[in-house]
Amino acid sequence: MSTHNSQDDGNSESQNLKTRAQMARSQRWVVKIGSSLLTNNGQGLDKPAIAEWVAQIARLRQAGIEVVLVSSGAVAAGMRRLGWTVRPHAMHELQAAAAVGQMRLVQNYEQEFQKHDLHTAQVLLTHDDLSNRERYLNARSTLTTLLDFGVVPVVNENDTVVTDEIRFGDNDTLGALVANLVEADVLVLMTDQNGMYSADPRNNPDARLLSYLPAFDSRLDDMAGDGGALGRGGMVTKVRAARLAARSGTHTLIVGGRLPSVLDSVRAAESVGTLLYADCEPKTARKNWLAGHLQTLGELVLDDGAVRALQHKGKSLLPVGVCAVSGQFTRGDMVVCRDLNGAEIARGLVNYGADEVSQLIGTGSDQIEAVLGYVDEQELIHRDNLVLVDWKD
Repeated sequence: MSTHNSQDDGNSESQNLKTRAQMARSQRWVVKIGSSLLTNNGQGLDKPAIAEWVAQIARLRQAGIEVVLVSSGAVAAGMRRLGWTVRPHAMHELQAAAAVGQMRLVQNYEQEFQKHDLHTAQVLLTHDDLSNRERYLNARSTLTTLLDFGVVPVVNENDTVVTDEIRFGDNDTLGALVANLVEADVLVLMTDQNGMYSADPRNNPDARLLSYLPAFDSRLDDMAGDGGALGRGGMVTKVRAARLAARSGTHTLIVGGRLPSVLDSVRAAESVGTLLYADCEPKTARKNWLAGHLQTLGELVLDDGAVRALQHKGKSLLPVGVCAVSGQFTRGDMVVCRDLNGAEIARGLVNYGADEVSQLIGTGSDQIEAVLGYVDEQELIHRDNLVLVDWKD
């Protein structure tokens, strides 16, 4: 299959190699390994493969690169341990499998890293941990302190206690949020494909391996596919993860985990996998935290003027621009802002509850006190507490 070097994007192969060389010299990486790789497509933990990936991470550490490992595989490993061949749908069964599998997974990592005189630390996160500002900062402090001590944090979603309402949904997203959290230079998403293709290579012989594209290239949305039976992610989630990671200025590399010495190749600036590079300026930590909110409690429909004010003028959201409200939320909750066609354009922390916003629809800011009998803020959502849906604002 041929390789697409994105020259039609105005990005030359020399820029590709330059960016990869920059990545190779960077100091902090997040490496995510997917379930299908770790369990050899459901055959149980692939211990020889894990040993090889750990050896590669150890070489990164010897080269002075800090590494956070985001590892899937707990549920799949637990299924194998319990003799299950089909992923269950019941939450309590998934959580039981995760509890069993997590023990096996961490034990394997600890044993392998010890062979290279490296300490590891298990870090289990839920979305609640990153949605709460104080816990977000605590998680950040813990991870950066571990890195300062030369420890390799092994991060996974806390599947044993998480519910559908508060789960990340896939470890690609978790990897991107961790990259935001620690302000990593590189996010490596290791998968069972050699990278991202222009079409599904499993059923399209003309599919081309994409080499170098901006993370926000709109064509990526049409080229991404779905995940397999074991994993919950696919190329769709990897593209979304790359865009989320790009907010911190983090470049994302989607690469085949079974390629020989693949992390060594990345460190050598070889043109492996698909590089979705960060083509926007890094945002503030607070904006990254806002973008990391995956759960919302309500929706606001905005008129065209309000949409233009948010997207093109960098304004706060005022009540006069709201046409409709739905959901049950209170002051400080995250809500989605949509245009009149239903497209999501932004999300942010609202200054008033759903009942108050319903009363304020179409009202000028100078009339808030007259309508409600009090005024907390002039804006429904202040610009500092709002992030545009493309995560570029």
